[in-house]
Amino acid sequence: MSPSQEPVFPDYETETSQTSKLIKKFTETPFVPIGMGGFACVVAYGLYKLKHRGDMKMSLHLIHMRVAAQGFAVGALTCGVLYSLFRDYVVKPKE
Repeated sequence: MSPSQEPVFPDYETETSQTSKLIKKFTETPFVPIGMGGFACVVAYGLYKLKHRGDMKMSLHLIHMRVAAQGFAVGALTCGVLYSLFRDYVVKPKE
């Protein structure tokens, strides 16, 4: 590879930190980090309740927790898509 070649990603900023990238991504699509956080909360709650599940079978408990976590993540992504559509087509001024 010769040094005279153009970079593959010219818009990629090497000076930015991970925190600034996360903040930028959060402002662009706020429901993705919310979905990830909700997923983590449902998993943590499921692990906590695992000890106090009573006579419920382990497999049934894990299935319920998986469905709840996936539902939260999919719901947050759906809200994010609807928010983006609203922002792009309803609020956006006509050109």
